[in-house]
Amino acid sequence: MDIRENSSLMPFHSFGFDCRAKALVEVHSIEELKLAYSHPNYLATPKVVLGGGSNTVFTESFEGLVIVNRIMGKQVTETDSAWTIHVGSGENWHDLVMWSLQQQIFGLENLALIPGTVGAAPVQNIGAYGVEFGTVCDYVDALCIATGEVRRLSQDACQFAYRDSIFKGELKGRVVIVGVGIKLSKQWRPNLGYGALAELAQLSELDAEQVAEHVIKQRDAKLPDPAVLGNAGSFFKNPVVPQSVVDALEAEFEVVPVYPTGVQGQSKLAAGWLIDKAGLKGKRFNGVGVHIDQALVLVNHGEGTASELVELAGFIVAEVKQRFGVTLEPEVRLLDNQGNLCWKS
Repeated sequence: MDIRENSSLMPFHSFGFDCRAKALVEVHSIEELKLAYSHPNYLATPKVVLGGGSNTVFTESFEGLVIVNRIMGKQVTETDSAWTIHVGSGENWHDLVMWSLQQQIFGLENLALIPGTVGAAPVQNIGAYGVEFGTVCDYVDALCIATGEVRRLSQDACQFAYRDSIFKGELKGRVVIVGVGIKLSKQWRPNLGYGALAELAQLSELDAEQVAEHVIKQRDAKLPDPAVLGNAGSFFKNPVVPQSVVDALEAEFEVVPVYPTGVQGQSKLAAGWLIDKAGLKGKRFNGVGVHIDQALVLVNHGEGTASELVELAGFIVAEVKQRFGVTLEPEVRLLDNQGNLCWKS
């Protein structure tokens, strides 16, 4: 196990800011993960686990040990009605989606091209185009940091909600996800409820590969490639608001994108639409900015810094709050030098 001191984090997060960690190690197994947490040189050192680094921004250099998750592997079991895929938490999420299609295992196609690793999927309860990870999750295997034991949590035990789970609440900082089980029905039905996919319902024949291709096309058109323009995809959560807020917006604008939440009297608004209507699409602040084509995406133009990003995010939140009375919350984790969340609403 190779622990690198004073290591650059630039290759390990998708914004590409120039910051460093006191130490960094890549782990390829549960045993190596345990060793990283029990290493005598770093017992009292703060630790952060990274997957693809597509949902994390270090706002300053990290005074601890960064553990990069490279726990790999896929194993399929099946019954007459369903497949279950056990996946190592270090696997790339999009690669898993495309692999499942190659295996003729369907149900993940709406979640194509979401950046990051499998281990991040349950934490954030990732979702896109009308499907969330929690709906296909069978179980999550998590290493208890204090005991070194691996615990299996059922779908219900994970307490999935919109961009939320038990791993952001009660179990935050206490466990590390090492594997997930994904259960997919053999009776495939396309999920075309999300607006951008509705046109596919007109096709007389439709398969999961076509849905995935359409999702990828939609995401490619909206989201810049992090290898070209540093970003973390959707920066803010879509806010959940009372009906009175929706009514006020609909009185002002001809079309307001509103999505159901399943809770009576509450609806979900599109954060990108709010930012756009506040006149902030394309806004540049020193080396960072709001993407010119998708207002939900904040970008590093190549010379930006994390502090500039935080300042820009705060400005956006204030402008949207003043204009519409809606408070945006980051979907991206903004961490201080101890690995703590440092965003203050």
